Amino acid sequence: MHVYNGIELIEGLGRDCNVYVIDGSIIIDSGTGNYFVEMKKKIEAFCDTSSISLLINTHCHFDHTGGNKKFRDWLKLQIAAHSQDRDSIETGKDALAEMFGQSSRIMTLDRVLENGSVINTKNFSFEVIHTPGHTPGSICLFEKKKKILVSGDTLFDDAVGRTDFPGGNKEQMIQTLKKLAALEPQYLLPGHGSPKIGGIGFMAKQIINFVNESKEI
Repeated sequence: MHVYNGIELIEGLGRDCNVYVIDGSIIIDSGTGNYFVEMKKKIEAFCDTSSISLLINTHCHFDHTGGNKKFRDWLKLQIAAHSQDRDSIETGKDALAEMFGQSSRIMTLDRVLENGSVINTKNFSFEVIHTPGHTPGSICLFEKKKKILVSGDTLFDDAVGRTDFPGGNKEQMIQTLKKLAALEPQYLLPGHGSPKIGGIGFMAKQIINFVNESKEI
């Protein structure tokens, strides 16, 4: 699905996350790997896969990382994620594979990201925003000029990622939402569900109230 000029969305099948392909050179998240064949066909249909060189995990959970090895074997690309989720991705600890009836598919990261890291493509310059709360190393990618936020499981259309999983933290999520609201994004590309245009900063502020009042999210 075309969601912005240069950005394609492969909607998650089953319990898989959304997968985004940016400028035919970067992939955001890899799903569980259960639907890799279907993803591969869709990606080959709209871009020259020889130009894809990097796969970024927005966080360590299996529905976003389980397909990493299959993508690496196919495209010989690099895998990148935030340093604070590195251990989970490389050991399988707290990746929650068992929730999907799977075993963790561990692998070594090629590139470690930090808050402020910049990912450039032909038409975009995404800054890595460290957004703990769902996991310690959750990240969003923000394109400042175009106001595009790729949010992983940190922020959905009128919801947030759960904080009651291992490594989750409600107080950190509240601070993360404040940070994202201040960015005033105009396009939200979440890890699950539909993209959203407009009103995202206001929505994040409203969700802060919900998180504050909730015993568990």
